[in-house]
Amino acid sequence: MGIVAGLDSAPDFTRIVVCDTDTGAVLRQGYAPHPVESPAGGGRPSDVDPQAWLLSLGEAAGGGLLEGVQAIGVSAQQNALVPLDSQGNTVRPALVGGDKRAQVAAADLIDALGGREAWAQAVGCVPQAAQPVTKLRWLARTEPENAARTAVLLQAHDWLVWQLLGRPVRRTTDRGGASGTGYWAAATGGYRPDLVELALGHQAMLPEVIGPADAAGTTPEGLLISAGTGETMAAAFGLGIGLGDAVVSLGASGSVMAVHPEALYDPSGTITALADATGMHLPVVTTLNAVRTLRGTAELLGVPDLESLSDLAMKSTPGAHGLVLLPYLEGERTPNLPHTAGTLAGLRRESMKPEHLARAAFEGMLCGLADALDVLRGRGVEVRRVFLLGSAAELPAVQAAAPSLFGAQVMVPQPADYGAIGAARQAAWALGVSQGTLDPRTPPVWQGAVAQVLDPGEELAVGQAVRQQFVSVREQTHPGAFRL
Repeated sequence: MGIVAGLDSAPDFTRIVVCDTDTGAVLRQGYAPHPVESPAGGGRPSDVDPQAWLLSLGEAAGGGLLEGVQAIGVSAQQNALVPLDSQGNTVRPALVGGDKRAQVAAADLIDALGGREAWAQAVGCVPQAAQPVTKLRWLARTEPENAARTAVLLQAHDWLVWQLLGRPVRRTTDRGGASGTGYWAAATGGYRPDLVELALGHQAMLPEVIGPADAAGTTPEGLLISAGTGETMAAAFGLGIGLGDAVVSLGASGSVMAVHPEALYDPSGTITALADATGMHLPVVTTLNAVRTLRGTAELLGVPDLESLSDLAMKSTPGAHGLVLLPYLEGERTPNLPHTAGTLAGLRRESMKPEHLARAAFEGMLCGLADALDVLRGRGVEVRRVFLLGSAAELPAVQAAAPSLFGAQVMVPQPADYGAIGAARQAAWALGVSQGTLDPRTPPVWQGAVAQVLDPGEELAVGQAVRQQFVSVREQTHPGAFRL
């Protein structure tokens, strides 16, 4: 038996799990918040000193948590751009999250390369405000002196791995992290330095992309550090999803991803062609409106929380007495309707009750995510099981409707930090390869996530009728907007 650790540096905290290499059993855990002050007016800051990540890591690893650990894997928030100068010093604080300051820069880049299809063909995605390539454009336009000093580009997990290794000359990343930058193509497995220059105004050094089972190096203390990856890829690896599995994540916005053997070229840019942490691919489709739909409905109906909204919705029946909510409350990405608003259809005297609107909100949110699933299915992605993540996945109204609306078995895993578990599994893989006990093509088999299993059963036909009602309203309201 060996012992490895997985480190997940999320936007607000660091969590560490120490695991058995053979079974994946969690032996110890550590946690610490990031020492970052909230910006004026609340919300998450867009500029963060990366040293905060190291301070949080040190606190989370205190008390001998890493005693006996042989290897460490690193998962970290995606889309965090860390610009370094030629000496390896940060030029400015890291640009993190969905930085709204970069929205104009995203549109600028799309035009500069010739449109959405040109970007989709080049790197498998269309620039968005969160992506590093877009933040580079913002940097060049807004802080030209800092842009001129920028010589090296890293993301959060790249920077943390580099720090753990003692800041060596060699800097590395993995396929998963690279695929989210906007200047690395999952289809070809190569960088597009010309897009870095298009965004930044000059070339910059990019980290070497190493394989999923490769080691980034060894610390002075003899700890092996694996390649590391982004949170999305680490969570998928920690869940143990494979071909035939999809993950639906319920946040304020929603996302649907699935393991696939090849990168998917989508000329509309609806699919973002990411790479996963195993050597496969992870196509992702995003909706702008998920749990924000439920929160808005709860405010409208005057109920105190989502649990109460769920209880109210369960008093209604599938189809919400004919009410259909298109939940495009802040525009939408799937379908691509950035300036539209939501639609409530089917109002009749008998349907004008709080419980029916509550039910329509849950069904509308899930139907929007089912649309995203259909985008992947329409491109040949097999979906037999759907893993449902996020705190809203525990709500009875979600669990009652999701299997029949998705048309698949739904798995609701027990809450856990799957990003940290995925990072630990990657560390176990790299350690096993270095010791000659594991194949670099085959990750260690760990016990999968324990989940509640929900089958569509006899409700499938009812759910599909509800879904068709949603599609009918969508097509009447936005004809031709949704194309597979």
